[in-house]
Amino acid sequence: MNKNKVYILEDRGLLYASGVEVKEFLQNIITNDINAVSENNSCFAGLLSPQGKYLYDFIVVKHKSGYFLDCEKKIIDELYKQLTLYKLRSKVEILNLSNEFVIAALHKDKFLELENTKDLNGYTTKFREDTVFLDPRNTELGARLIINLEKLYLSLKKLNLQSSNIDEYYSLSHSLGIPQINTKELQNKLFGIECNFEELNGIDFKKGCYVGQENTARIKHKNKLSKRILPITVLEGKLDDEIIKVNNNEIGKVLIKNNRPFALIKLKEKGFEFNKEINCSNAKILFKKPQWL
Repeated sequence: MNKNKVYILEDRGLLYASGVEVKEFLQNIITNDINAVSENNSCFAGLLSPQGKYLYDFIVVKHKSGYFLDCEKKIIDELYKQLTLYKLRSKVEILNLSNEFVIAALHKDKFLELENTKDLNGYTTKFREDTVFLDPRNTELGARLIINLEKLYLSLKKLNLQSSNIDEYYSLSHSLGIPQINTKELQNKLFGIECNFEELNGIDFKKGCYVGQENTARIKHKNKLSKRILPITVLEGKLDDEIIKVNNNEIGKVLIKNNRPFALIKLKEKGFEFNKEINCSNAKILFKKPQWL
């Protein structure tokens, strides 16, 4: 990322959850502690199946009397339906505000130039009354500005930022080992904890019960985490197969198959190594160890 550039994340959407019971509602279903979310702190969280499998992830941001859920726009209708299913008779209202607000990503250094900022994961403040916060997963992903579409370009002008190609941003996200595109491909194929939720500050193991908590805690406390989602760098050729083998030994499976692929990797399997070129099918690939691992 460049300090003078901004990335308009048009592929991100926003749900807004509010109502007198919204805090209790979210606390009972998401992986992180809603009590940690405030005017000065945002968090990363997930929604799991009752078996602890990954369904959705999002960033939770305090907004007025409720909370924004910053998520991939491709899954927003599904997430809305799932939340509506869980709320039953709860005094909670859920709105899709994706047509009114936009999310922009900017460099961490630009964020730290603003007043009342700190270099802390999830640290949240205001710029001209709009919420801006350091990414709670990894500060190297920079900050995110949630702003009304009508105010966007005036604010960018005041920040002296030039809009740039979002491929730069998502290439950085891939290099950091954080999937944000085509996350639907992960649904029900791995446990939430295998999505590195703990390392990306997305799980609070002390908060108590939530959907999928039992299996998540069991994997954690019994040290049964043997697989993780990791980014793949394709050095040569093309990944034709979903299954990744080394000397006929399966070490993983490609789950996100775009030009920035991710695979579920068996870390303890013979043949797997970080930072070593691996011949796989018709491709030569590399697994870089993320800095948070």
